[in-house]
Amino acid sequence: MTHDVVVALCVLGVAGQVLGALLVLAAALRLGGVPGPLHAIRSAVWGYELWLAFGVTAVATGGSLFFSEVAGFVPCELCWFQRICMYPLSITTLLAAIANDHRAARYLLPLPAVGAGISVYHILVENGVVEQTNACLISAPGGCAVKWVDELGYVTIPVLALTGFVLAFAFLAFAAVEPSGHEGDETEPAASRRYDPAQ
Repeated sequence: MTHDVVVALCVLGVAGQVLGALLVLAAALRLGGVPGPLHAIRSAVWGYELWLAFGVTAVATGGSLFFSEVAGFVPCELCWFQRICMYPLSITTLLAAIANDHRAARYLLPLPAVGAGISVYHILVENGVVEQTNACLISAPGGCAVKWVDELGYVTIPVLALTGFVLAFAFLAFAAVEPSGHEGDETEPAASRRYDPAQ
């Protein structure tokens, strides 16, 4: 049962990585002067950015709690730092989505950015590129280099966390930036209109 859930979370992670790769490719094309793909993705998620960010962070939070509370994987020091960045996002994105307050997204962007940086560092520690600190060694059995999950030859817990942070950052960035062509568009459904405190 536990292994089945771990595999399911890894499959979700791989799906998220494919989506993240598409977003990065679309952004690179936009920087290269081809705005079409990014505009198409932006239009597809218009009005649902905060809900998507909440979905990603809620799954990441639930997955990390499953790993530690059900599977019995002991979170190391770097895991805790990543949780510090992820857990508040699962609550704040939900509240922002309920209030349809897209302005809040710009203030939340630092959390997934910092969390992604910690995840990258943790991946480097896991793979022996960077030596783990003494704090890591005493924080969990085997320290931060232990791969509690190792599916498909590369999917580990910090890889899953990095996937969640990248997607959360992308959806929050979409929410924080008003897309061209939508300002003042009265044909937009009420659920997808931006929060306006003057209303």
